[in-house]
This record gives sequence, structure tokens and C-alpha cells, in this order.
Amino acid sequence: MGPSDQQLVTEAIGGSQEAYRQLLERYRQPVVSLVYRIVRDLSWAEDVSQEAFLKAFRALASFQVERKFSSWLFKIAHNTAIDALRRRRIETVPLETADPDKPDLLDCLPGGDLDSPASKLHSRTLGIAIAEAIANLRPEYRSAVELRFIQGLPYEEIADIMQLPLGTVKTHLHRARKALVEQLSDAGWRPETSGR
Repeated sequence: MGPSDQQLVTEAIGGSQEAYRQLLERYRQPVVSLVYRIVRDLSWAEDVSQEAFLKAFRALASFQVERKFSSWLFKIAHNTAIDALRRRRIETVPLETADPDKPDLLDCLPGGDLDSPASKLHSRTLGIAIAEAIANLRPEYRSAVELRFIQGLPYEEIADIMQLPLGTVKTHLHRARKALVEQLSDAGWRPETSGR
């Protein structure tokens, strides 16, 4: 196992180019993934991610080593992506849904034999549908979904990264989940029911 983030940050603050390289290598993919979910263009996401890394490394001396480096870096990446969206003035899609009859997102997931070719195809197709549905979310919802369900961060850390109250993060995730359920349901991904 390699050095911890704190060790690498301390070495990078001291001028170690190798420590910078290791931090970049360690976090490049998660940062690009987060930014991509916000800006929805891979080439642009890579540019914005590079800008975020530059901002982070320039501000590294102000980083408090007892804090979690990934949260600090994700916060910078998130803010840089939101700023990039504002500069381009991309329109977002409002997704307010109040239909209690729509199925739960988890009900749309496949059950049964997950190793069969049909189940693998079903899972892959569903994965593509979910990715497309996430891409249609408002940027702040996409950020929250990425941080919670793809990066696996706790709500408190997401609130810190997005610089939002905890309740707002939970609301974003709740609304994103409802919007995803609606989109998947509208695309034909209905929950499997037994006995029909």
C-alpha cells in the first residue's frame, strides 16, 4: 500500500514533484468523473478537471493536513465545474415530480440469475439508461448523485464539498432519485412484479 494522502500532501507542500504526480494519478479519474457528471462533455470535463487540479495544487499550502484531502479536492472540482457551466450558460432541465404512483428506482433493477447472458444484457442496457437519465438531471442533482452513489461519500461530506446545508443535499438526492425513477419508468423500465 502506498503513502497516505496526508503524507503525499505534506511532501507536495515541501516541493516534491513525485508527490504531486501521485496525487494527480490517484484522483484524476474520480475528479474527471465528478466533473463529467456536471458538464456532460468528456473533453470539456478533462479541461475543467485540469483547471481544478491547478487550482488545488496552487492552494495546497493552505490545505489543513488533518482534513480529508479527497473532500477538499472534490469541493474545488465541483466549484470549478459549476463556474464553467455558468460561463457557458448551459440550460438545465428542471425535474420536479410529484407523482406518487411512479415506481421506486430500486424496483427497476433486475433480479434473478445475474450470471445469465440475458441478465447481463439487461443489466448493461439498464446501466446505459441510468447513465442517460443521470445526464438529464440538473447539475446540482448530478453532482450529489455522483458524490453519493458513485464516489460513495456520506451526506455530511457531500454537504461540505457542495457548500450546502445537509438538508439541501438530502433534498437534492431525493429529487434526483424521484426524477431518475420517473425517467426510467417513462423509458420502459418498470418494476418487475411477481404473479402477473
